[in-house]
Amino acid sequence: MHFTKTGDKRFQLEASGRTIGLVRAWWKLDASYRGVANAETLRPIESKQTEIYRRKKLVTDLTFSDSGVTRTRTETTGPKASKSFNFPDLFDLHSALLYLRSQPLNERSVYRVVVYPATSSYLTTITVLGRERVTVRAGTYNAIKIDLQLKRLGKNLELEPHRKFRRATVWISDDANRIPLRIEAQIFVGTVFAELQAMRFDQDKT
Repeated sequence: MHFTKTGDKRFQLEASGRTIGLVRAWWKLDASYRGVANAETLRPIESKQTEIYRRKKLVTDLTFSDSGVTRTRTETTGPKASKSFNFPDLFDLHSALLYLRSQPLNERSVYRVVVYPATSSYLTTITVLGRERVTVRAGTYNAIKIDLQLKRLGKNLELEPHRKFRRATVWISDDANRIPLRIEAQIFVGTVFAELQAMRFDQDKT
């Protein structure tokens, strides 16, 4: 992941990832993400997500406004499909992380936001479980432990279970930077995780 603040008062997050090890042998996935948010309001502006599987490629573009989001999605070489979802104060993945980072995150605090990460909207419930020390490849940190649960919003905004995601535990650094350290998620293929390998702060050139 590479996080920057641009000269036009925007936050930008660029990230990439892929499955590795034995999992990749039967579930190949290479993914990239770019999200842009307003640095003053932390509201999303646009995002682009690319997923490359063994037999197909999906590209999802999201454009946000005060009233909702417009999604454009392309599968492999097929035609583009567009869809709009009207709901105020939506977040995407990037802006949701920025919002969470800005909160006090006191123990047992609960936060609820509506996130539109790619093709559907989800009521996201974030519960702060406590503080603990956690060791990842990048080192040992004081961390905030967080429980994450999702419920899909149906056509009439009714809550539905997520078909592929059960729940996740997230550890972020307990300091001013609030860096994501480790994520463990229970999904349809079992338990998957990602953790911080290394961290570097670029020199401020502004």
